[in-house]
Amino acid sequence: MPPDRVAAYGDHRDQVVDFHLPPSEADPHHAPLVLLFHGGAWRAPYDRRHVSPFAAYLARRGFVVASVEYRRGGGQEHHAGRWPETLDDIAAAVDTVPWLARGLALPVDPARVVLAGHSAGGHAALWAAARHVLPPDCPWHLPAPPPVCGVVALAPIADFATARELRVCSDAVDQFLDGEAHHPERLPLADPAALLPTAVPTTVVQGATDIDVPPRVAEAFAGAARGAGQPVRLVRLASAGHFPLIDPTAPAARTVAEEIAHAARRTREK
Repeated sequence: MPPDRVAAYGDHRDQVVDFHLPPSEADPHHAPLVLLFHGGAWRAPYDRRHVSPFAAYLARRGFVVASVEYRRGGGQEHHAGRWPETLDDIAAAVDTVPWLARGLALPVDPARVVLAGHSAGGHAALWAAARHVLPPDCPWHLPAPPPVCGVVALAPIADFATARELRVCSDAVDQFLDGEAHHPERLPLADPAALLPTAVPTTVVQGATDIDVPPRVAEAFAGAARGAGQPVRLVRLASAGHFPLIDPTAPAARTVAEEIAHAARRTREK
């Protein structure tokens, strides 16, 4: 689905964002902004185009959707991720895109920003919400939680230990961390399950029949969050696999949209 606007949030060709806008008859001043990160195991062949039908679907339901591109791994074997560029881009997008939307005079409510993502994009959303938990000398560190009202992560690669054990997406986590030699230094900076609590309201939507990112990954993250004193809302969909969560024709996508709407209401209710 073609976007309504495209903008750059950096100088690299992958540092771009597609904006999908709600219908013209929608409220022009109070649309929540959804920063949406696509999945694809951080590998280059999978870009934001495959999530564009879902982005357009959310826009029809009254959201301004910013579908973020970011640098992924490449090469003949389609390596997963680029360290540190992938995380550089996720951080830059979250810091920049809400201001881009306002600068373009898009109909967004800056007080209602929701981070959302599917699969590896779910990791991006959870990680972006946890940057204030990173060590102060880390280049991605924020001094306070990001100005978002919630996270909705869809079948996320959320717990790296469990994902590695299950060899999720053909060992994508090991490739993303760039090999065993880097695990001790990189894993604590990149694993959402190690960056808790965040104090950012968090929902995880997980299909029970998902064989790409199995439910054990989400369950491990939710357990780590409870142990850290931050309960996570875990929504289990009994008959859904991995991709119905972003398929506008599937009932699971309606559930996801409702969870995003619920997250976006939190700031307005305060």
